[in-house]
Amino acid sequence: MPDATPPADMTAPDHDIAGIETTPVLDLGAFSTIDRLIPDLAVKRVVFVGEQHDRYDHHLIQLEIIRRLHALNPNLAIGMEAFQQPFQWALDEYIAGKLDEQAMLRATEYYQRWRMDYRLYAPILRYARRHGLPVIALNLPAELTRQVGRQGIESLSAEARDHLPSGIDRSDAAYEARLREIYAQHPSHGDSRFERFLEVQLLWDEGMAERAADYLEANPGRQLVILAGNGHVAWGNAIPGRLVRRLPVETATILNSWHGTIEPGLADYLLMPEKQSLPPAGKLGALLDTDGETVSVESCLTDSPCAAAGIRSGDRITRIDEATISSLADLRLALWHRQPGETIRVGILRPRLLLKDKAMTHEITLR
Repeated sequence: MPDATPPADMTAPDHDIAGIETTPVLDLGAFSTIDRLIPDLAVKRVVFVGEQHDRYDHHLIQLEIIRRLHALNPNLAIGMEAFQQPFQWALDEYIAGKLDEQAMLRATEYYQRWRMDYRLYAPILRYARRHGLPVIALNLPAELTRQVGRQGIESLSAEARDHLPSGIDRSDAAYEARLREIYAQHPSHGDSRFERFLEVQLLWDEGMAERAADYLEANPGRQLVILAGNGHVAWGNAIPGRLVRRLPVETATILNSWHGTIEPGLADYLLMPEKQSLPPAGKLGALLDTDGETVSVESCLTDSPCAAAGIRSGDRITRIDEATISSLADLRLALWHRQPGETIRVGILRPRLLLKDKAMTHEITLR
């Protein structure tokens, strides 16, 4: 005989729906544009624009936000994670026209310390130079964070400790939990290694926040746009919250192409740009090796300019045009701005078993 019990009334008030009633709703029909975003950003003292470092479209968006804010406020400055604090002098001289682009990249040790294709950031730096906008090196020196990552803060010398940011706040449980999730995605090395990972992240975020706060205090008329990785901007408890702890200012946070959880508090704005790629760069077509003092050809790719020139495995690259090559950073400095079809002169030393290494020069057209 069929069960005559009526189905439960799922709309009855005795059901616990408190959590459901407060479910956040993201209105996908309310998409806006950068045009409508700028007036809100213009009244903030600090605007954070996150990035994935290798996404060209993210950097184009950063430039567009800078350009539009600058049109409303000429007293604008740009803070960049990509440059380390000891090299502020080189950025200042570049903006002042005393160093050209190549000299600035060499002086800031860009390709040793940041290593991303400089073409990603070049339009931003060139805009700043053209309009005299200060660019602030936010990041701590790599020597400091590298040492902490290897052996912890306690391993630092007294002199190195003088360069630590003041007031490192470890009290944010959500911040630590988020970093534990990231750390768990990699092979586990135990709590002691996580502690060092946490210390490095704290140093990065506190160091950049302190540098930005110091600049804002010294320049009360300036608005600051900070360009940093999404992870340093998201949830407000990395650079943004640590800056505001030092200096209570109005801020806005923007993330580009966020792939994690989307919840209230993540950021003020999420941008979803169409992916764009850098124009093709001129390539030599060689796999390279280095011992820290020389750069050698491991092999030439098939049908590459390297192979067409007759360069062999073991050949040491000594010059590109007038530039001396003794490291991969030297090589990248010599080639980053070259385009397919450009011809360069490559000096090499070819090792010989019983004779002195043979010096040769090849004219090579990049592809």
